[in-house]
Amino acid sequence: MRLILDIALTHILGRGRQTLVAVIGVAVGVGFSIAMAALMQGGQDDFVEQLIDTMPHVQITDERRTPKRQPAEDAFAAVEISGLRPPDDRRGIVNPTAAITWLREWLPGRFSASLRTQGVIRYSGREAGASIIGVDPATEGAVSPIIGDFTEGSFAALVSGGNNIVVGDRMAEKLGAGIGDTVFAVSSTGLSRAFKIVGLFHTGTTARDESEAYVLLKNAQIVSERANAINDVRIKLDDPYSSPAVARRIEAELGYKAVAWQEANEGIMEAFVVRNVIMYTVVAAIMLVAGFGIFNIISTITHEKARDIAIMKSLGFSQGDMQRMFVIEGVAIGAAGSGFGWMLGFALTLALSSIRSELDAGGQEITELPIAWSTLHYAIASSFALGSAAVAGYLPARRAARLNPVDIIRGAS
Repeated sequence: MRLILDIALTHILGRGRQTLVAVIGVAVGVGFSIAMAALMQGGQDDFVEQLIDTMPHVQITDERRTPKRQPAEDAFAAVEISGLRPPDDRRGIVNPTAAITWLREWLPGRFSASLRTQGVIRYSGREAGASIIGVDPATEGAVSPIIGDFTEGSFAALVSGGNNIVVGDRMAEKLGAGIGDTVFAVSSTGLSRAFKIVGLFHTGTTARDESEAYVLLKNAQIVSERANAINDVRIKLDDPYSSPAVARRIEAELGYKAVAWQEANEGIMEAFVVRNVIMYTVVAAIMLVAGFGIFNIISTITHEKARDIAIMKSLGFSQGDMQRMFVIEGVAIGAAGSGFGWMLGFALTLALSSIRSELDAGGQEITELPIAWSTLHYAIASSFALGSAAVAGYLPARRAARLNPVDIIRGAS
């Protein structure tokens, strides 16, 4: 085996220029594959982290995944019932006190209950459609991403005395109102109540900054004429990735729809899978192109060393020895290219991570590219490189192993 290895290295070193070009081709492919994977994985991880930070890990609403069973279905053994006129049921979580107590007993995280109702905010002859959200400031700060987006005031100001409200800065601008001004919140039932603006927030998301307003939970219940009602519970878990199991347990116990953040963003997660497939397909294509260079070198060596192959086989080297020798040559080129590709990939990744940019996108500033440093990227790129190199070496090696030494020597003579 040592002799075969020495002969293989002699072959590839004897064609130094072509070998160098092939090694460079593999190195460039591996290096750019590593850098591309680091950038794409970093962007994906950063996006998922923002999802985890900005939205509830689990959200319970007063909806149900299947329609509520009607009393008539229990009273009559009918195949189909139509024409029912159920009373107007203003939805909400039934027996919210018991539900909250049950969650508090076992939930590994924090949660906040609220009441969301649609209405209008009016000020000085102007009005804006709004989602009026009744919250408990003591618990809201632990689950709401808006806690860090206040430009003036805070949730704590809601309990400073009187009827208070915090709104998005774009809504305030649309109404022409500011801190200390009194606005009127009108619910869908027509009930109106005056509130003093004690806080402004800016999330950078126009839909929220223009249409969300927060009041105390009891005030939202009064405005919507729904005493003691809640219709939304937002949960932040200690382990965000345990969300599906927690959501299933809540649905099984309470019967209400509980959505984990993974389910809420299922389309995005599927898009990430497709993007990763595309990325690694491109990596495989790059390595395939690099493999053509290795194939060309091994094929040339096989053609030029035909007489040497005949002599070696006549001395007792087997077909397997011939195959191993040329496969070793291909793998050696791939391994050398992978080594230099690691260095190139590290340098490119380091360069990308040092890029600084100032991008003001609706109040959100991006100062650097998200980069993921992972040894897995190096291992995957090298695996593709060594795999393509082995195949590129095997194809001509198989042809060389089948050569008849008698025919070669006769032809050479």
